[in-house]
Amino acid sequence: MTYCVAMRLNAGLVFLSDSRTNAGVDHIGTFRKMSVFENPGDRMMVLMTAGNLSISQSIRQIISAYVAADGSSIWTAPTMHDAARLVGEAIRSVHQRDAEALEKFGIDFNVSMIFGGQIKGERSRLFQMYSAGNFIESHDENTYFQIGEAKYGKPIIDRVISPATPLDEAAKCALISMDSTLRSNISVGFPLDLLVYETDALAVSRFVTIDEKNQYFQMIRNNWGKQLKSVFEGIADPVWNAAPEATANVLSSMGSVTQPVRVAPPAALAGSGPRVTQLQTLAQDEGGNRQY
Repeated sequence: MTYCVAMRLNAGLVFLSDSRTNAGVDHIGTFRKMSVFENPGDRMMVLMTAGNLSISQSIRQIISAYVAADGSSIWTAPTMHDAARLVGEAIRSVHQRDAEALEKFGIDFNVSMIFGGQIKGERSRLFQMYSAGNFIESHDENTYFQIGEAKYGKPIIDRVISPATPLDEAAKCALISMDSTLRSNISVGFPLDLLVYETDALAVSRFVTIDEKNQYFQMIRNNWGKQLKSVFEGIADPVWNAAPEATANVLSSMGSVTQPVRVAPPAALAGSGPRVTQLQTLAQDEGGNRQY
């Protein structure tokens, strides 16, 4: 599996991907999931992939050389929307060629992608691509996309990222999101690729490959854990069965009593006290001591 996240901000774009692939615990590999399509001064586009590796590699290869019926390609498309449409056509091309054969071997056509960048003359744009070749675009109401193992790293992004977030803060947030995923899911792993693009640069602005020894990532990993624990410990414990006049940290009050949904015991047990089962009796010696 994998985890990729991309953010569209007023100041530019942030892309982050891991590089672990697996086909079971005995077949762990490293394949980079981020590809850059760049013609400096004219366009800079990034593609990140998740899902079946053979499918995504085939699609990436086709995209780089694909020419539509009207003669357009991602190298000549006038807008990012047109470029995303061509990526969708490449996905459908591979599906038409391979999906039926894969199905005979019990393999689903499983691929998802994030595609974004900027073409001269328009703003930076970001798209999430699906295995049918269709896509959606990021807007201010939803300024980021994730693919792969997305759930572990989502909460921090939801709380922090907005269109006005500076690029360096967004990069920091993406790395914290990745660290949370790395800690919780073994199918995501180093090295990481981080690309930060400044609006109107029309070329890669900042890029780094991060391994487990990277100083900044280690600082984030250590400090984020400490800060989370500190914040957690600073939140007051709940107050149970508080007096009616209590106003702080009340979880339950004497004036508002609730009960759980209780399942009644069998009629034969109703009203009876603790019972010693046959197994408990057999597990004791003659002196009443438990045997282990």
